[in-house]
Amino acid sequence: MSAVHLTRNGKVAELCLDNPAKMNAFTVEMLGQLAAHLDLIDHDTTIAAVMLTATGDRAFCTGADINGWGDLSPAKFARHWVRDGHRIFDRLARLGKPTIAVLSGHAFGGGLELAAACDLRVMATGASLALPEAGVGIVPGWSGTQRLMRLLPEPMVKEMALFGMRIKADRALACGFVAAVGDDPRALAETLLDRTIALSPRAVEITKSMIHAAQGEDRGAMVEALGSAAIAASADRDEGVASFREKRKPDFSGQ
Repeated sequence: MSAVHLTRNGKVAELCLDNPAKMNAFTVEMLGQLAAHLDLIDHDTTIAAVMLTATGDRAFCTGADINGWGDLSPAKFARHWVRDGHRIFDRLARLGKPTIAVLSGHAFGGGLELAAACDLRVMATGASLALPEAGVGIVPGWSGTQRLMRLLPEPMVKEMALFGMRIKADRALACGFVAAVGDDPRALAETLLDRTIALSPRAVEITKSMIHAAQGEDRGAMVEALGSAAIAASADRDEGVASFREKRKPDFSGQ
């Protein structure tokens, strides 16, 4: 049974975490479903933006379901659970379309890391953020000590990870981690989405790549992708392909 649903509303794709019995905590199956949906979204040129939501208003996502990793061997825990989750969250972060996470409830552990992988976040007034991993004897594994350090002040990350403190919505807004806070975060997200889907999708995609390259987010791939896009529009590229197919020496013009 799917616990990560993909739906469409015009140019916007919505990914919804649907595991309310466990406060939308991630299972192995949910990670796989998220990965599959991201592949579909990335290759669908009719989708201009993505909204990430969750069922219920108690929790956006409380991280990883301990029953999903609690009995894994150290090798499997590191190689598969942590690395697979990290890879899938990186996939979300590097999606070519703008993404918004709607934090309708608490975002803890992997849920906070998931939200951090989106371009923007909006948050319910009563929601909070936390990194509770040390309380169950583990450490943040899906970029909580890496990507979050680029988005939040170091003392705030340490408050959560080292002292078990929760960060309330007003502080998250004050430091810029969330774009807006309100009683209806979905409505806030939809207003932002209306703005981005009115822009040039290609310009937005390339601008996002340039911003990520400046941040160091997959910089090498971003630089090569932008260079490849530029050369793909050249006459030399057309000549190279034509000469290969015609089994002749290319006559490059430099255009």
